Amino acid sequence: MDDGITVELSKKLQRLKSILSDMGSVLVAYSGGVDSTFLLKVASDVLGDRVIAVTASSETYPSRELKEARENARMLGVRHLVINTSELDDPDFASNPPERCYYCKKELFSKLFKLAEQHGLNYVADGSNYDDINDFRPGMRAASEFGIRSPLKDAMLTKEEIRVLSKEMDLPTWDKPSFACLSSRFPYGVRITKEKLSRVEHAEEFLARFGIRQLRVRDHGDIARIEVSKDQMHILIDEDISREITEGLKSLGYNYVTLDLQGYRTGSMNEPLKGRV
Repeated sequence: MDDGITVELSKKLQRLKSILSDMGSVLVAYSGGVDSTFLLKVASDVLGDRVIAVTASSETYPSRELKEARENARMLGVRHLVINTSELDDPDFASNPPERCYYCKKELFSKLFKLAEQHGLNYVADGSNYDDINDFRPGMRAASEFGIRSPLKDAMLTKEEIRVLSKEMDLPTWDKPSFACLSSRFPYGVRITKEKLSRVEHAEEFLARFGIRQLRVRDHGDIARIEVSKDQMHILIDEDISREITEGLKSLGYNYVTLDLQGYRTGSMNEPLKGRV
């Protein structure tokens, strides 16, 4: 291993490989993000053609992410399937309760479980990492109900460690910004629709043109609350750029365009839930 990889991290990687080897074969729930790409790479190295990657396509998943997932799976030489999910057809999901992710994952894992059986694979695995145990993630309940494995979490690999190992393996996702499905852009209790998801997707694509990597456009009805990392806030404050962004987002139907001074943080829509869950 490279000098930048500690002995402890090397041990965690070996533990991950041992876990995957014991699994024998696996269907990887593949989003194309940092964690699932790393998991897919190591699973492929350990299990060869006894690995299949499956990506779910829906209105909550941006087309650019699906494109990257296809490209990465092709690069890794792993068989890749794309299935369709229809979260918005489930009123329990579309009504956007705090447990929204449970209903999404319940539909997804039920389909992946059947696919694994059809292809003779022993397990379904997701890319949950060790950091996720400290976050509010209702989807984990669905994973538990379907017996979904989380090898990265079991190997006690954190997000930062996964990035370090991904860089060592020359994976293009090693520094990819964190991503969550577009449904996470809306306050709980606000109904999610195809039109709202499309507006948020277009708003974030528009902002990305200015070189902003880690961003969210949180949708508060007629208000767009923009979250970016603090080291990139200066981009939005530039007079010409701020004017262009304001005009661009107003053309999508927002009346007010705001910058969140706390900056980007995962799960900011969970902040009102503190003390309630």
